[in-house]
Amino acid sequence: MLLQITYQDKATQTDIIEDDTLEKIFKTLTTLSMKVDSMSSEIEKQKTNEAKLKSESTNQLTRQCTELCRSEDIKIPELCRSEDIKILELEGDVGILRKTHNITYQDKATQTDIIEDDTLEKIFKTLTTFSMKVDSMGNEMEKLKTNEVKLKSEATNQLTQQCADLCRSKDIKIPELEGDVGILRKTYNVYQSTSADFKVKDEEVLRERNRVEKSEENMKFKSAISNSFMKDNVTEELITNTEIEGNAGIPAKVPQKGEDLKALELKNSSRDQENEVTAPVNSAGGAAENMISTLKNHGCNSAKGRWVTDDSRPLYSGSGCKRWLSSMWACRLTQRMDFEYEKLRWRPRDCEMEDFTGVKFLKRMENKTLAFVGDSLGRQQFQSLMCMITGGEDRPDVLDVGREYGLVKARHAVRPDGWAYRFPSTQTTILYYWSASLCNLTPINASNPVTDYAMHLDCPPAFLSRFLPRFDVLVLNTGHHWSRGKLNANRWVMYVDGVPNMDMKIADIDGAKNFTIHNIIKWVDSQLPKYPGLKAFYRSISPRHFFNGDWNTGGTCDNTTPLSGGKEVLQDESSDAGAAGAVKGTAVKLLDITALSQLRDEGHISRYSIKSTPGVQDCLHWCLPGVPDTWNEILFAQL
Repeated sequence: MLLQITYQDKATQTDIIEDDTLEKIFKTLTTLSMKVDSMSSEIEKQKTNEAKLKSESTNQLTRQCTELCRSEDIKIPELCRSEDIKILELEGDVGILRKTHNITYQDKATQTDIIEDDTLEKIFKTLTTFSMKVDSMGNEMEKLKTNEVKLKSEATNQLTQQCADLCRSKDIKIPELEGDVGILRKTYNVYQSTSADFKVKDEEVLRERNRVEKSEENMKFKSAISNSFMKDNVTEELITNTEIEGNAGIPAKVPQKGEDLKALELKNSSRDQENEVTAPVNSAGGAAENMISTLKNHGCNSAKGRWVTDDSRPLYSGSGCKRWLSSMWACRLTQRMDFEYEKLRWRPRDCEMEDFTGVKFLKRMENKTLAFVGDSLGRQQFQSLMCMITGGEDRPDVLDVGREYGLVKARHAVRPDGWAYRFPSTQTTILYYWSASLCNLTPINASNPVTDYAMHLDCPPAFLSRFLPRFDVLVLNTGHHWSRGKLNANRWVMYVDGVPNMDMKIADIDGAKNFTIHNIIKWVDSQLPKYPGLKAFYRSISPRHFFNGDWNTGGTCDNTTPLSGGKEVLQDESSDAGAAGAVKGTAVKLLDITALSQLRDEGHISRYSIKSTPGVQDCLHWCLPGVPDTWNEILFAQL
């Protein structure tokens, strides 16, 4: 079958072969042809069965009549080679039997004929059975013919519809679709304007040019870094189910290096001015670029869009970012061999998201502090951002300033409650504080080493209350520690208004979680007027992908094919309705990552965790580089 479909460029009147359209039509025709072939085979099989049934029925009738004729007193001329009985015709509707002679038995003693009704009845019963079988077979063939016509009609309609979908443009004309369902006869030219394609290609060329320029800019920045050597490895911590914040969540004394109360007030009073100019004063080009980016993204829903392949990804090396990235989340250091998940980039539908570079980020966050406060998924976002800023390279000039925030490892602790790093070139500080519940935790009996902890659902973590004045950007999250099992394992007891909770609605886990989220967002919103330059975000929940069970009942996430469940988010509303409802009516912004992350089940640690328990897969945390990088790109676009 020869088929050629061309598109004619109206400007040049030259034909362009559209391989994609050809491939779709050929696939459709091949599928339908196979259906018709399959249907023909089925009809042939039915015809064979029909002939076989007719033969078996005739043979059965003959055998039964022969048995009736075994006696020498019965004479049936045609069936028993006698001339007394003639069945001349068995034809037409198969149900008409024309009998032209009597059937007789002869009494040898008297030589008189006797009608034997019983014998006649048996023969007619046999013939009637045969007639009914043939009638039934005829009806079945009629059904087959009807189904054949119906199937051909449906196949033709389906092909017509699919071709119509391909030809929705008014410039495309496919005048005839006829013949043997598998033949497409094209009698007119097919036209399609290619102006839209040229526009798409121009945009892709511009994006590629921008990526090259940004890469060169980043290389210049790296070459200016001091060659002094300092390592502070924070990558070998183990996550447990009983991550408890400590006594009150802060040390007894918190050093405040170089920042007294007066300096803090001066910093807060200057925040408005800093936010009006998002690039250095001596960088007019950068300020103009940020102004254009702001205009482009005004009113943009970054959560609505699609995943696209980008060969320039990832933004850093999973095996090279050793200072900032925990080895248990660096899938390049495990036995996993597929890394296609690293090549995907999120593209919002209604706006263009600015490409991330470490240089741009540090300029935008000059003299500012960004704080992540939340659970281990918040920690992943923190580590991802550190790798993105540094390009995955060790940066000896970056300072560990954890002591300024009381983030030091206590005696007998597995790790500190968080980490804080400062980039001296721009005085940019990035920190993370572990607060899985976003509640203030206090020991019920401080003298008891195994005491329970009061989980104050209506109070923010003490760390956040103390250090919020020092933050310029705050990103909060919680969610996956809200289960009865984890609360019991951590010995957390719900408190409200300073006493054990007695409200049954709040006692429910979901009720307690929503109550807490609304309270922490309400509290942050109440603090924003005091610190006008502070931008606060609540990050929606990161989805889990356990299939055929949960984390402790054999649940798995073995898929390694990116976007096997879809690649696009079309909805306007957040998939995390609780988070969206909590920020509504406040100045706290929603960092909505749930729906876009839901499409990425192949990006989890899965069976490749280097510290996993046999038979237990990690379908909660993400491989890095990976999905959390996109969360930071969306955050960067909103700063």
